[in-house]
Amino acid sequence: MPIQSCIPVIPSADVENSLHFWVDGLGLRMDQAMRQDGRLVGCMVGNERVRFWLNRRAGAPRSPDDGEGIRLYWAPDDLPALRERLKALGYAVSDVAERDYGQTEFFVTDDDGHSHCFGVSTRRT
Repeated sequence: MPIQSCIPVIPSADVENSLHFWVDGLGLRMDQAMRQDGRLVGCMVGNERVRFWLNRRAGAPRSPDDGEGIRLYWAPDDLPALRERLKALGYAVSDVAERDYGQTEFFVTDDDGHSHCFGVSTRRT
């Protein structure tokens, strides 16, 4: 029985606010919203290739300083354009760097403290 898909659950202190990064920044679409008392507490974000469930974080509003939390590695179609879009939305993006292992990458941390690395093969840039 092969696995058909995997949908990571991403904890968020404020799901509505997180959509700024996931929808406006990454260009994913939101659907399957779940609300409690009118407040968005969960939703699916994705496109034809990837899907994530954003879920209201239980407990502390952010990851502890000594914890790594989740880290995601993204392979965008247009690395420079995505970096500029995230920068224009106010995110502190790192410089683009060519790595010894053959990837060209930049990093950003979202409002929930999750680390995102965006990279493409250096041959593609």
